[in-house]
Amino acid sequence: MIEYLRHMAVFARVVDEGSFRAAARALGVAPSRVSETTSDLETYLGVTLLNRSTRKIALTSEGRIFHSRVVDMIRSAEAGLNDLNALSIEPVGALKVSVPAFMSSSGLARAIGEFAREHPLVVLSVNFSDRPVGLIEAGFDVNIRVGWLDDSAMMSRKLGEEGRMLVAGRDYAAARTKPTRPQDLENWDWIGYDQRQDTIEFARNDETASVKGNSHLRVDSVDAMYTFAVQNLGVTAMPNHVAQRGIDTGTLVELLPDWHLKPLGFYAVWPDKSRRESLALLFVRFLADNYDPAGL
Repeated sequence: MIEYLRHMAVFARVVDEGSFRAAARALGVAPSRVSETTSDLETYLGVTLLNRSTRKIALTSEGRIFHSRVVDMIRSAEAGLNDLNALSIEPVGALKVSVPAFMSSSGLARAIGEFAREHPLVVLSVNFSDRPVGLIEAGFDVNIRVGWLDDSAMMSRKLGEEGRMLVAGRDYAAARTKPTRPQDLENWDWIGYDQRQDTIEFARNDETASVKGNSHLRVDSVDAMYTFAVQNLGVTAMPNHVAQRGIDTGTLVELLPDWHLKPLGFYAVWPDKSRRESLALLFVRFLADNYDPAGL
């Protein structure tokens, strides 16, 4: 039985990747070798695990039962490796992380860099994108997410909050009557952002207000939002560390500074029973201890 453990791992990879060729590419071997290994396992078990066609594979009923057991076996083995890794003096392994692109110039990015410096044997692959990415579907070990969490199946930890500023280009704001309350901005041009609602909520002491921005320009990137605001194309809300660049150079001005916008919450999210559980926890704890949202 022991000699077929590798066969089981190869079989599981075929199912995960969806084809012999894709599994072979992931394993770094020839497709014929993967197909032969799977056939040997079927011969040993005396059952057909996969229905094969020219385009795809599909699990048989016996294959579905066996695959669930194999997945449990692999997870247990990886958990054991994770436990050993947690006890080692220097963590070793690979970690794939996704981070919102607008955080690439923030204190969070600096904390990630410090983690890489302190743990040189951990290979970090960091994907920066403002578009939402699937955690499990895209193969990430940890996602950094902004806003409310909607997936209770995931483990999560809040890393901190950052304020937002309502800003406009200096010339754009100078050409209009200075607003004194949120409603004064209803007829202004707004730069919309695909990852948030158009309605902006304001608060001042016990008073609240909301404005639905009339977006004549929409973007899917905070950096693009900043660029167009500097070009005097409208008003928008953006994270403090991004807006501050324009404030410091005088190209942006803050509007309604005595009104406050709801801050952005930053969360680390990772799967329960992660493949890299000990590394993921080590990484998340490091960020929670070293990320300073005020460290612009």
